Amino acid sequence: MKLVIVESPNKTKTISQYLGKDYLVLASAGHVRDLATKGDRGFGVDVEHGFKPTYVIYKNKYDIVRKLRNAAKEAEDVYIATDPDREGEAIAWHLAEVLNLDPSKAKRLSFNAITKTQVLKAIDNPSHIDMDLVASQETRRILDRIIGFDLSKLVQHKIKTNSAGRVQSVTLKMIVERQKEIDEFVPVEYYDISGIFGQEKIEASLYSYKDEIFKPYSINKEKYEEIVNALPKKFKVLEVVKSQRSSSPRPPFITSTLQQEAFTQFKYSSKSVSHIAQSLFEGVEVSNGQFQALITYIRTDSTRLADEFIDIAGPYIVSHFGKGTYKGPVNKAKKNSELVQDAHEAIRPVDLSITPEKAKAYLSKEQYNIYRLIYARSLASLMAPKIEEVSTLKFDGNGYIFKAEAVKTISKGYLAAYEECGFKNNSKDTSLPESLTSTEIKEIEAIEIKGDKKETQPPHHFNDGSLIKQMEEKGIGRPSTYASTIDTLNKEYIKEVKHVITPTEEGKLAVESLNEYFPDLMDYNYTKEMEDKLEQVKSGDTSKNDLLSEFYAKFSKDLEFAEENMAKVNAVEVGENCPECGHPLVYRKSKNGTFIGCSNFPSCRYKRSIDGKEKQPDEIVEGRTCPLCGKPLVYKTSKKGTRFIGCSSFPKCRYTESIEGDKKEELDDPLKLNGTSCPTCKEGHLVFRKSRYGYIYGCSNYPRCHYMLKLNKNKELVKKDED
Repeated sequence: MKLVIVESPNKTKTISQYLGKDYLVLASAGHVRDLATKGDRGFGVDVEHGFKPTYVIYKNKYDIVRKLRNAAKEAEDVYIATDPDREGEAIAWHLAEVLNLDPSKAKRLSFNAITKTQVLKAIDNPSHIDMDLVASQETRRILDRIIGFDLSKLVQHKIKTNSAGRVQSVTLKMIVERQKEIDEFVPVEYYDISGIFGQEKIEASLYSYKDEIFKPYSINKEKYEEIVNALPKKFKVLEVVKSQRSSSPRPPFITSTLQQEAFTQFKYSSKSVSHIAQSLFEGVEVSNGQFQALITYIRTDSTRLADEFIDIAGPYIVSHFGKGTYKGPVNKAKKNSELVQDAHEAIRPVDLSITPEKAKAYLSKEQYNIYRLIYARSLASLMAPKIEEVSTLKFDGNGYIFKAEAVKTISKGYLAAYEECGFKNNSKDTSLPESLTSTEIKEIEAIEIKGDKKETQPPHHFNDGSLIKQMEEKGIGRPSTYASTIDTLNKEYIKEVKHVITPTEEGKLAVESLNEYFPDLMDYNYTKEMEDKLEQVKSGDTSKNDLLSEFYAKFSKDLEFAEENMAKVNAVEVGENCPECGHPLVYRKSKNGTFIGCSNFPSCRYKRSIDGKEKQPDEIVEGRTCPLCGKPLVYKTSKKGTRFIGCSSFPKCRYTESIEGDKKEELDDPLKLNGTSCPTCKEGHLVFRKSRYGYIYGCSNYPRCHYMLKLNKNKELVKKDED
């Protein structure tokens, strides 16, 4: 048996059907371990000794790691097939470490699309883990851990907000600055001048005066009146000029442009788009037990299309849309300096024969919309431009030129691909009266000259799509982090109402404070330059320790200065005193929202909700104490509304029983271990109970300690959890 390890459980279904019974495909479900949160400042990084990291397995991944270890011991070969990017390479390295595989020899599989051809090709040609790529990801993780932990602690203590970070804080700065522009914007009045001409009532707009193009924003009321007074009743008709213009298709999707266009078309959030696109990449069930991957890898910033796709797409376009519609790849995407990588091609369909209409039967509405968007954009990017004939008619009155245009589509070009995928073409042909195309007509009467009074508008608020576009342009974050960054900000620092993003007061305060004390970190160029340096670690041109040392020398000084000098924002007082200790009550925040608590916390733990309802203390069970720790027993209510009896020292002690007294399994204590010290953490004691694993002895210090002894249905010891 050969073992293949992927990230997502959904991928196992798609890949298994390609590899057959000789292969076992298991999933790690993403990262299996991360930096510890112990040690100096909780970094999990020894800053004083070469930024050496300490990693721990996620507690919720113990069972997965155990299963992978057992499978790896039995396998003749182990292939690690995590995603083909920096994060996936890091996961591959972590898996090699926890499975005791030599990272330099571990077999690494990489495929940009989960198709039978690419999967089998990867199996036949395995590579090894790219340690430079791993070092780049590790450097990023250490940077984000140090900045995130230290800045978060600082803002929690000083300004009572929850978090800060290398990418999220500078993204928040963009939102705050945009809001400031909007708030300070002073509208300016201007006039858009147009006219109605001749019996045909042709509408034309003021275009120029003595060869100088008019800009509406430059026409105030005085200028408008001056122009109107200078205009004659009769205008000279100039010759109709015909020309052609073309509009080229946009390049195929990268991560950011897919998120932007999905928002424009369907108002899907970046987080939703990432989730939907990932499901299309991993594979969807097309029939009973059969899975089909529909698109290539979704985290990319390259607009390159694979030659194999272009070779197939060319004849497909000609056969479906006619001769002359195929143009070939023209990459007109803006390169965001050196940040654009070319490791992966653009996002495209893996099989053009699976049209959106064919796939619709087994896709959700959201999956169908994203798939047809990707399908249409990929084809359109290889097609001929849209060509229009533009007829321009101008009227001259005392040097003031008014212009009317008519547009006629000569060739739809790439728009045919969008129409084929169900997207409407909103452009309509217009025409000029035939009588005015004759050179015999020399003059035309101005029926009406009107000035449309307008005001300049402030910049638009960001929405999900436009914020990602700005992040991309400024080099903030990577394609894989856009959605998660916005999601993090949504928890406290921004509000999103009807797709309009505005900063909260906490967001404004956080930016103001961080701008003052960490100007480098909050500078857009600094963020971009850091991404450049991480790319240098990836290419082997810069060492991890050199980059981290240079960063930390400056950051630690700024942090020390901020800790000493940043003003502390006091909690807002409610205006009444605590009924238990007499100290002032203040408004506080938790992950569940705002509440009222005592300013003497933690000495006094009085609290109540904003609506005035106090949390009622647990009712003591008269005459009874916990059989494990001796503390009083109390009546409690579970999240499901069920009443039960539990220990008053929870969470230190987790003893429970039903109110009816029939939950005696905790009291049976078959191995007589209840109350004995936990052999792992030494702080908790063992408790016998029934869990999702069956009968167990578990540590009372759970979830901080995961020690567990498993018993079978006869309550006999069967296994010890070494993790």
